[in-house]
Amino acid sequence: QVHLVQSGGGLVQAGGSLRLSCVASGDTSNLYALGWYRQAPGKQRELVSVMDNDGRTNSADSVKGRFTISRDNAKNTVHLQMDSLKPEDTAAYYCEADVVKKVDGQVLEYDYWGQGTQVIVSS
Repeated sequence: QVHLVQSGGGLVQAGGSLRLSCVASGDTSNLYALGWYRQAPGKQRELVSVMDNDGRTNSADSVKGRFTISRDNAKNTVHLQMDSLKPEDTAAYYCEADVVKKVDGQVLEYDYWGQGTQVIVSS
């Protein structure tokens, strides 16, 4: 089991910045990737940005150039620096951990989620 605790978020005006942080604890020895998803009211949860153990990232086109993901592998933390925020960035943001294990020759993948934090961008 991996436990994720998020911090950050809040209310900001359009054009402003916020920073989200997430700390992973528990069975982190098989942690493969950490990242962020978001879910706006009435919409499906979507990828924001994710980074694997080798530093490779995958980010939504809508946040490229504005959001920056970073990781501290030694501390099992991931941050999301959000700049130039827009009202359409308003959503609940969730930290996500990918865990990959080999059990009896099989590769198993597990997803764990943080508690969510609200980001509201006013126009």
